[in-house]
Amino acid sequence: MIAGIPLGDLAFLAVSLVLAGAVTGVLAGLFGVGGGAVIVPILYEVFRVIGVPEEVRMPLCVGTSLAIIIPTSIRSFNAHRAKGLVDLDILKVWAVPVVLGVMGGSYIARYAPPDLFKIIFVLVAVVSAIRLLFASDRWKLGDDMPGKGLMTVYGGIIGVLSALMGIGGGQLSSLFMTFYGRPIHQAVATSSGLGVLISIPGALGYIYAGWPKMDVLPPLSLGYVSFIGFLLFIPTSIWTAPIGARLAHRLSKRKLEVVFGIFLLFVASRFIWSLLF
Repeated sequence: MIAGIPLGDLAFLAVSLVLAGAVTGVLAGLFGVGGGAVIVPILYEVFRVIGVPEEVRMPLCVGTSLAIIIPTSIRSFNAHRAKGLVDLDILKVWAVPVVLGVMGGSYIARYAPPDLFKIIFVLVAVVSAIRLLFASDRWKLGDDMPGKGLMTVYGGIIGVLSALMGIGGGQLSSLFMTFYGRPIHQAVATSSGLGVLISIPGALGYIYAGWPKMDVLPPLSLGYVSFIGFLLFIPTSIWTAPIGARLAHRLSKRKLEVVFGIFLLFVASRFIWSLLF
């Protein structure tokens, strides 16, 4: 037994997280997300197997996901920026409201019931998938990005929901940008830049939110952030992120939308099952 975890469970945890890190890196580069949409459900299953209590399992997954996203997002953003598709003007407008939204979401996490995280995850994932799979370019709110006031509101919404879902914001910001006529490749590339703005204050907020629960959290956790998950995910996710970015720029617009939509439905189905059964 090491750090209070049986050796068998620790070996399972290590292998699962290393392999999941590789998949996460590819998805981060491919979809312009920090990987939270895959990190959270994978961590949920891993923590379930090693016996993490249900009352803290989901927020522990979300907080750990936000910590893992920090280096993955930096790597993904740099890879997309090298392609020249990142719109830095949009990132500048969103910076402050997104960070404030993340702080608000982290505060909510301190008191929210576990099912709230799952419900928000499912709702956002399903709406995003329907938009990508069936509406194509028909769902549009305008031909160009809105003014600074509405963009600020969008930034706050992205921050709050990202903090409660454990994602880097790419999924949500890509959705908003395509609503206003931006090509999916540019939306994915620009969205990758939100990862750092969301993940750093989000991870710190979840450390604060989970502090009162330290007595029921697993060993080597700091609040709702698991250092085991953080350390084992990072190496392979950083290594594989540029592979996903290169793949994204080889796919056609429609193929990228369909692949992203199917992926989101797959993730949502796992949490729907968890909520119902």
